[in-house]
Amino acid sequence: MPIPFDPPSARRLALGCALASSLFGAAASAQELSDLDPGEEPKVVEPANPLTGGKLLLTAGVSQVEGAAGGGLTPWALIGGYGERGQFGANAFYTRVDVSDYGLESYGALLGVHDRVELSVSRQRFDTRDVGAALGLGRGYEIAQDTFGVKVKLFGDAILEQDRWLPQVAVGVQRKRNDRGALLRAIGARGDTGTDLYVSATKLYLDKSLLLNGTVRLTEANQFGILGFGGDRKDGRSAQFEGSVAYLLDRRFAVGAEYRTKPDNLRIAHEDDAWDVFVAWTPNRHVALTVAYVDLGNIVIRDSQRGVYASLQVGF
Repeated sequence: MPIPFDPPSARRLALGCALASSLFGAAASAQELSDLDPGEEPKVVEPANPLTGGKLLLTAGVSQVEGAAGGGLTPWALIGGYGERGQFGANAFYTRVDVSDYGLESYGALLGVHDRVELSVSRQRFDTRDVGAALGLGRGYEIAQDTFGVKVKLFGDAILEQDRWLPQVAVGVQRKRNDRGALLRAIGARGDTGTDLYVSATKLYLDKSLLLNGTVRLTEANQFGILGFGGDRKDGRSAQFEGSVAYLLDRRFAVGAEYRTKPDNLRIAHEDDAWDVFVAWTPNRHVALTVAYVDLGNIVIRDSQRGVYASLQVGF
């Protein structure tokens, strides 16, 4: 009895595997084989863990400041961790952002399930430094926020479907809870909790070593939620755009840029959009380091908040 054969699916799988091998060095090179001593047997590569670690390097993204897999500022449709279908992946991360007058640290973890669902949790701590004293709050006054996220891939495969224009698409939810409710209401925010809804589309062009991502977020968060939700200028969710572009220099290095628009809800604090340019390095599938120059614009009474973003991620 003949074996059923699906030409389009087979072509997509073959194309994805061929491009992956050529771009990411999946097979031993002829030079490596020629360096063997006479009579020496080639080393046998141990098979990958069947439950974890099937994706190619840099194709799982890094940890976004609110905990989702993506770039530093915006989530991507890719599911975090290196697990493929039928596998699991997980990451833990720590991020530090130092701009002109403020400091922000974020840390958390995520779990990727069968390359379909992503669960994440993170905490952001915002240090007001000298601005806190100027506002009468005390130098080094801190605001903390917890974020709980869920992302679900709807359709598409950013790696294997190289012969289709359709991107990988995912939807996500981020539930945020701020610990300074009284202060937030005093500056005009409507609440200390909020929920962001987003949809992301990611397309990876392996033959061009290029990744493109676009995200539309429905949010009422002020400064990612650090200054609460809604305001005395505008209340309710509004649609915001987030975009990323990344170029893979090789299988371990990527450079890119991101842009994220934000709502302007508070009279006391005009809010600008945010952007960054970054370099990401992953020596292996367990470690990733991202360094960026970031511009967060105006934050409360300080303009031109620019500085350095650094993030360390470990996982599988």
